[in-house]
Amino acid sequence: MPESQSPDSAAPWEYTLYIPNDLRAVTVCRRTLRLILTMHGLIRLVDTAELLATELVSNAVRHTKGPAALRVRWTAGVLRIGAWDADPEPPEPPGRAEALVDAEEGRGLALVRACADVWGWQPLARGGNRGKYVWCDLVAA
Repeated sequence: MPESQSPDSAAPWEYTLYIPNDLRAVTVCRRTLRLILTMHGLIRLVDTAELLATELVSNAVRHTKGPAALRVRWTAGVLRIGAWDADPEPPEPPGRAEALVDAEEGRGLALVRACADVWGWQPLARGGNRGKYVWCDLVAA
């Protein structure tokens, strides 16, 4: 890579990690994400990205019965982190972060909303399989 080109201005890239419905997969995703961002010179995004990925993947594993996937994409200065799962039902809307401070559960999407620049979800249907993709963006600037 030329010296004048920083790692985060490099060409777009995308990774997808397919995971079983197993809570241990959340740790695998978090550690894989850290490695991906470190290798691409985006270490300053690691802590927030790990939190976001943990919440999205944890929701996919805890609240569905089938397989799931973590997708990480970098393009034009934006890191998109998403989790696919086999359940087509929309995610529960996030509560207000202040109301969830002492809650043991149910804070995931409130944290995503608070820490990401933008988030959303979309239903997916491919090859007869249905599901949803819940995503969030971190702008690197």
